[in-house]
Amino acid sequence: MSNHGNESAGVASVRRLTVTDLQAMKGKTPIVCLTAYAAWTARLIDPFADIALVGDSLGNVVYGLPSTLGVTLDMMIAHGRAVVGASRRAFVLIDMPFATFETSPEQAFANAARVMAETGASGVKLECGPAMVPTVAFLVDRGIPVMAHIGLTPQAVHKLGGYRARGRDPEEADRMVQTALALQAAGAFSILIEATVEPVARKVAEALAVPTIGIGASSACDGQVLVTEDMLGLTGKRTAKFVRRYAELGDDLSAAVEAYADDVRARRFPGPEHVYPPA
Repeated sequence: MSNHGNESAGVASVRRLTVTDLQAMKGKTPIVCLTAYAAWTARLIDPFADIALVGDSLGNVVYGLPSTLGVTLDMMIAHGRAVVGASRRAFVLIDMPFATFETSPEQAFANAARVMAETGASGVKLECGPAMVPTVAFLVDRGIPVMAHIGLTPQAVHKLGGYRARGRDPEEADRMVQTALALQAAGAFSILIEATVEPVARKVAEALAVPTIGIGASSACDGQVLVTEDMLGLTGKRTAKFVRRYAELGDDLSAAVEAYADDVRARRFPGPEHVYPPA
């Protein structure tokens, strides 16, 4: 399904992936998911990623917030619109931020419908426990594709007692499997499993007919997601255990900025080639 050609191959021939496309990949082609918060990242990942996730992690990565709890619906819509506009192929999925969907199914629908209408996104993602099953069903019944997020759910970090792997307790592990099955029955087109001990994540993945996306979960998942800035080495040296860094662009950018500053201070920049001569 990947289109690795360049833009000269014809943008018009590129079709955006759908829920049906992603579900057809289960058990066949692993699903590639990366985050995108801006037009430049959307353009970068679009030829290669099946899902572009506009995650509420933008609160940490873009705004420097200590957690995702301060992210607003307006933030998600602004960034989501940029990602949809700059991408052509990827299924664009937008996180519903904290306190925008938990009060009632009606609240969730009103806000999710606004996200879909104002961004043109392909679907929304909700952090879910058992209590959110009716809400997922309510949204799906009204035409909104939902990916459900289980395991470590950062919006509930205070309740969970911190950022630690889930599923070590047998009771919690069983609850995760049952919750995933209930969310699938409610109509979730996919389940994201975050920071969950490998045997439990594998059990969930194997129990479901819909695709599973792992982040710190299991290679048995039908796809994987990482924060693009983490993967590129743009978010500092300390990262979660599940992050693999494919580049160290932060070091390169720092060196480039230092070189620019040195040239400005030494009056090496701008040079004659960078200024406009008289006519």
